[in-house]
Amino acid sequence: MRSNLLTAVALTASFALTASAQMDMEKKSTPASPDPAAYGAAVKEGYDRVRTATAPFQKLAAAVAAGYAPTVENCLADPAHGAMGYHHINRDYVDKTLEVEHPEILLYERLADGSYALNGVEYIVPYRVWPADSVPPRIMGRELQRSDDLKLWYMHMWVWKRNTAGLFANWNPAAACRKPPA
Repeated sequence: MRSNLLTAVALTASFALTASAQMDMEKKSTPASPDPAAYGAAVKEGYDRVRTATAPFQKLAAAVAAGYAPTVENCLADPAHGAMGYHHINRDYVDKTLEVEHPEILLYERLADGSYALNGVEYIVPYRVWPADSVPPRIMGRELQRSDDLKLWYMHMWVWKRNTAGLFANWNPAAACRKPPA
């Protein structure tokens, strides 16, 4: 009996170590490419769907009419990595359900002339509806990342502005936070 228990414990530990090593290898082998096809069929198909769904939001006014915030005070930037931009959230989409065609956040960049360009989207799920100690939510076959500071799961996707750091990178070196024209 004790031998069976020890064997079961050893097998469980072995499976856990193998799964952990596979996840580490998967993370290391995930391409950092701006090309959606580099991530597989699910991402390529999701990329095409989110572009179609967000095409009308190239103009910020259309996004506002669809329920996204009209103004955002802060543009998020990092001097070494680029910018994320202005995060225009649609609070009606903030729940535990992730839908490719309904990103919770649209990422905009203010251009030199003061207009806004849609650069990408962000999917979020707050910890209050998907606890931090559970398995990560997934969309397009990909796990969302944890942000303990913001108490949410998240994933950026640069569908309108090419990102040399990768389609799902947090920062885009080609994006910038510009002050409004004087």
